[in-house]
Amino acid sequence: MNIFAPYLVGLIVAVFFSVKLYKHKSLYPFMPFFYDFRKRRNTFKLVLKIISERNAKILVETGTSREGLKGTKSNGSATFVFGKWAKINNAKLISVDISEDSIKNAKKMISSEGLNEYVDFQLSDSVKFLATFDKQVDFLYLDSYDYSNDKEVQIASQMHHLNEFKAIENQLHSKTVVLIDDCDLPGGGKGKMVVEYMLTKGWYVELSEYQILLLKK
Repeated sequence: MNIFAPYLVGLIVAVFFSVKLYKHKSLYPFMPFFYDFRKRRNTFKLVLKIISERNAKILVETGTSREGLKGTKSNGSATFVFGKWAKINNAKLISVDISEDSIKNAKKMISSEGLNEYVDFQLSDSVKFLATFDKQVDFLYLDSYDYSNDKEVQIASQMHHLNEFKAIENQLHSKTVVLIDDCDLPGGGKGKMVVEYMLTKGWYVELSEYQILLLKK
């Protein structure tokens, strides 16, 4: 028996868990360390810091997190993250989605975590809903219309996000924070058109990774 075998196995195990730990991106202490937000961690962390500094009260999300907290790594579980922040900061998150199933699943998670009072779900086409929203928005999170490798779907998703922004644009102000999901993808991601438009309207990119975070100049 090779006397070095146990040490080699130990080294392999140590390297394996070191790599997993390196890739693990938590929002601790805001969220338990267990939850891995991976490619969204940096933008989420910065958004939470900025909206806290700016005392945000009205948060609007398009595209409800349909997997609950199971989706922290896959979709970010934004409905829960910003719903929890709303509870801590006496704010309100309005989450709009056209899918009844997505809202139904999200409601279960929100209810189980005691966030009902701080999260308002709206079953609607997001563009139509935003066009009639009559409150000033302090934080806008755009994450509707699933993206894919199909070119037609990509363009449709990009156009949808642009239309969402234009629909709510008059309710945004100088301290509004805008976050757009799924941007670092083939074809420019969900934010391609809306970011280009925003840059002509006095906005600038504060952080660009998988998500893009924009602030007003």
